Amino acid sequence: MSKLVLKFESSVLKEVSVGSKEVSIGRSPECGIVIDNPAVSNYHARVFSEEGRMMLEDFGSLNGTFVNGQRVKMVTLKPGDSVAIGKHTIVVTDSSEIRGTAPGGSNGTSWPTVPKIDETVMLDTKERREFLRQVAAGGESTQVAPGRLKLPTLLVRKGKTDRKEYTLSDKLTVIGKSALATIKLKGWFAPKVAAQITRREDNSFYIGMAERVPSVNGTAISQPCKLSSGDVVEVAGIVLEFVYRD
Repeated sequence: MSKLVLKFESSVLKEVSVGSKEVSIGRSPECGIVIDNPAVSNYHARVFSEEGRMMLEDFGSLNGTFVNGQRVKMVTLKPGDSVAIGKHTIVVTDSSEIRGTAPGGSNGTSWPTVPKIDETVMLDTKERREFLRQVAAGGESTQVAPGRLKLPTLLVRKGKTDRKEYTLSDKLTVIGKSALATIKLKGWFAPKVAAQITRREDNSFYIGMAERVPSVNGTAISQPCKLSSGDVVEVAGIVLEFVYRD
């Protein structure tokens, strides 16, 4: 059976077997492989089986998924492949390879000590820009489109939320009081899910209704509405401005 080995530099953080059930990868604690790093989307990618093949699919993440140095959307994985997500690496291996490097194995070499959680290095803005610069320098096959360098952001213009601005790095952004909400509303009567914003395959963003009907630029929507830079969204007592930031 194949395994996914999550590594940071030379340290092994986790090993997950790949069977009939898919393995999700991302920052959310609900994922099978959790990578606590702001460069990683909540639901970044998944590994699953299809017709006897092990497949990897990127969920349209902002910073991308790279297999053996090449940016991918969906690809077949095989033992020996290296998947780069942020500053972490997931090595695809099989059980015999894992056993061969365990204590008492064929080469007698043990895995490096797993670091404490607070030793995991996180990408700040400067490091993220350097990461994207290196990706762009890799050539056309790994080129990040210029528009991807601008960060889609919601600025809170009015209302009570837990932050003043939010970068839309995930495929789904929930506005509400729910524990799973990205934009958390405050107040006793705030709805659990007021509205939601989805990112589509072309990296456009659409806002749709849930427990409340949002308005965009003063007009209530009756179906998912595409957002453009400068659009003002009102929902559940808050006012948000959608912009792209460098």
